[in-house]
Amino acid sequence: MSDGTPADLFFDAAIGLLQRVREEEAEAITAAGTLLADTVAAGGRLFAFGAGHSSLAAQDVVYRAGGLALMNLLAVPGVVGVDVTPATLGSALERVDGLASAVLDSSPLRAGDALVIISLSGRNALPVEMAQGARTRGVHVIGVTSVAYAAQTESRHSSGTFLKDHCDIVLDSKIAVGDAELTLDTIPAPFAPASTVVTTALMQAVMATTAATLADRGIEPPLLRSGNVDGGHDWNARVMTEYGDRIFYQH
Repeated sequence: MSDGTPADLFFDAAIGLLQRVREEEAEAITAAGTLLADTVAAGGRLFAFGAGHSSLAAQDVVYRAGGLALMNLLAVPGVVGVDVTPATLGSALERVDGLASAVLDSSPLRAGDALVIISLSGRNALPVEMAQGARTRGVHVIGVTSVAYAAQTESRHSSGTFLKDHCDIVLDSKIAVGDAELTLDTIPAPFAPASTVVTTALMQAVMATTAATLADRGIEPPLLRSGNVDGGHDWNARVMTEYGDRIFYQH
């Protein structure tokens, strides 16, 4: 790391990654948005899952102003964020075999639904088994991951496979192994992760594609409005009533 402030260099790195994703993942983003639109049009339900910090991008599209009301969070207790104590427990749970099956068995997911699974490394048992189990149940799976991990690390699942190996569509975040964009001679470890910025942008790009695709088919996309805009609560109440059988976060 040389010219520019650390802040400048981080912004440059993040912008560079966003540009790569925009150009290189355009086809996959369109495919993912189309798959979600197909699911909505067919009466299916939408879910998103992520563990640890990967959950941030999943949470970002759930119950979100300007977002699709039908996107539900598939939550796994203990792995949704760093609120669990100790925080390291969440990381440990990601490596537990069988946890995904227990979650799927008790979830509302059914054949014809769509599940977006977000995992930066895609190497732990939880996202791998979540994708496997969902597809076995007839659920369409979109994976958001860094494909580089599959080439540069070993899977932690007994099958030796990664999340990307069990998806209908894969969105590659292009994040380097280790998720740290900057280095300094005075700092012994790389720092400044960009995975949340890039993965969240990928998810919102897919959501935008889904909404526009539905509109192109003459279907009003079930979008939420901000509760801080006049009329927002009434708008949202109408949407939630109309699609109440496909919205699980309000029950």
